[in-house]
Amino acid sequence: MNKYPIYIVSKGRWENPVTAKRFIKDGLDFKVLVEPQEYDNYCNSLGEKYILKLPFSNLGVGSYPARNYGWEHSIQNGHKRHWMFDDNIYKFRRVVKGKKIPCNAGIAIKVAEDFTDRYLNIGISGFNYSTFVVRGSSDDKPFRLNCHVYSAMLMSNEMPFRWRLKYNEDVDLCLQALHNKLCTVLFSAFTVDKVSTVAKMKGGNQTELYKDNAFEKKVLKSKSLQEVWPQYAETKMRYGRPHHWVSWKKYFKHPLIRSPFFDWESLKKVNEYGMKKVKMKK
Repeated sequence: MNKYPIYIVSKGRWENPVTAKRFIKDGLDFKVLVEPQEYDNYCNSLGEKYILKLPFSNLGVGSYPARNYGWEHSIQNGHKRHWMFDDNIYKFRRVVKGKKIPCNAGIAIKVAEDFTDRYLNIGISGFNYSTFVVRGSSDDKPFRLNCHVYSAMLMSNEMPFRWRLKYNEDVDLCLQALHNKLCTVLFSAFTVDKVSTVAKMKGGNQTELYKDNAFEKKVLKSKSLQEVWPQYAETKMRYGRPHHWVSWKKYFKHPLIRSPFFDWESLKKVNEYGMKKVKMKK
């Protein structure tokens, strides 16, 4: 169903590879990027065809080297874009009149790909979190332009930028794109549900980066972004902890550029991509 390759970055979670299990259930092809010492564990859990072994291990800098490896892998295989997912996404939803209805992941991905390909200047697009889509909020619309995209990201391989930070790497990548006048798109017409790694999942960055001196790590995390982007980012106390803050609306107002190669008249007819509402048994 997907046009572009799907990658999941994962470490220490072969016993419960949440995103991978969702994709297998929904009939998607994908690759999980894993370090050599965990390759056999992930193969035993999911099957060898879904696993891509990284050429490095235990770098201690977070997930950005693995993400860049997936990026280069997609380019080597001739793709225009690629998906990068976190490993703790367990459900996709279609939002209809305020109702968040579970849907097939492949359909959500296909709709996002089609939308993104209609424009010439989208660097990054992706899915909002279901919990953030609330009636009357800024996310209560089909998509939001030029903002932070996270966890479930479709990226243009034509961008010269790469993942590069130990902390807040997704914010940094979005800022690289936006600073250079590319657009980002965050979809709320389709959303994802994500397991809280803080309370419920071991492994990943939660184990590698934040296991000791939690408060000090949060300060470092927020200030590291401010050091790279002092013109956009600042550190504030939010939710009872140090947190980065970017005023996306203030700084990034450039519009989408329509592709002249797309038949815009075709959008007058609604395409539901085969989706129908059905009543599920509880």
